[in-house]
Parts: sequence; C-alpha cells; structure tokens
Amino acid sequence: MIDRRTFLAGSGAVLLAAPLPAEAQPAGKVPRIGYLEFAAAELPVAQAMLDAFRQGLRERGYVEGQTFAIEYRAAAGKVERLPDLAAELARLKVNIIVASSTPAALAAKQATITIPIVSAVMGDPVGDGLVASLARPGGNITGLSFLAPALVAKPCSSSRRPSLGCRMWLPSRILVSTANTR
Repeated sequence: MIDRRTFLAGSGAVLLAAPLPAEAQPAGKVPRIGYLEFAAAELPVAQAMLDAFRQGLRERGYVEGQTFAIEYRAAAGKVERLPDLAAELARLKVNIIVASSTPAALAAKQATITIPIVSAVMGDPVGDGLVASLARPGGNITGLSFLAPALVAKPCSSSRRPSLGCRMWLPSRILVSTANTR
C-alpha cells in the first residue's frame, strides 16, 4: 500500500514534469508595428533609425516575420502626406505606432485615440500639443523628449555665474530665447 506522502510527492513530480501549455498569439496572428517616418525611406538617417529599431527588437528576442511585423510608411519629407499615412496605419489596426518625429506623432495622434503611439524623438511634447503635461501626459502617446522647456528652464535660471546667460533652442518651434540671470 502506498502512503499519503509518497502519493503526493509522486503526483507533484508528475505535474512539474508535464509540459505546460504556452500562452501565445493565435497561430498566424503576428503583432504588427506601424512605423511612421517623416523623411524619405531611402535617406541614410531614416534607414539608420529603422535598422537600429529592428536591431533593438532582435536583441530582445523578437524575430521579424515570426514574432512581429513592421508596416512601414514614409512621407518623403512631405508633412501633408503624414495624416493619410497615419490614418492608413490606424485602418490596418496595427498594435502600436512608432513615430519617427514630432510631425509624425502629431499625425498619428489625429488618426487614433486607441492605438498606443511611441514617438522616438520629441522636442516640446506639451507645447506641440502631443501631451497635456510632462507629469501627467494622458492619452495614448509616450516617447522621448530631448529638449522640453520645463526641464531646461530650471538649469538656465539657476546658473551659478551671473554674467552667463543661457540659450535655449526649441527645434519644434524654431525659436531662440535668451535668459540672462543678472
């Protein structure tokens, strides 16, 4: 006769050794990334950004064509083409939109309020109308801001050398302002 402890230990070992069902996407359904590029697709900088994006996904174990697909749309430097391209990506129901620039992110924001948008580069997301605030952006947009006035203004105003001024260039608005701390 088998005792209770032996039975439980044996049952536990069998359960642990049994293959577990994997939770995966349904067969044939690969998540799609909408990549919205402002520049011309053949420009070296656009190619470099797309290659770096693909490399980053590969480094994290993703395989293009197997675990993800990219729907690439490029506006060839024509801002008026961005809204139609963004709307096309929204109609395709991609899982996420990667916007290469602020103009691309603005077009994507107008095209959808449900698909997550990641902006690779933003100048002033609040001033450009992409997010409500840096503290509470809200909406469906996230990304990297390389120069937000709210983050730059503090270091400019607290300069230790009163004779030095601070120049702030906001490429998204093409303006230059000077803050003098005298």
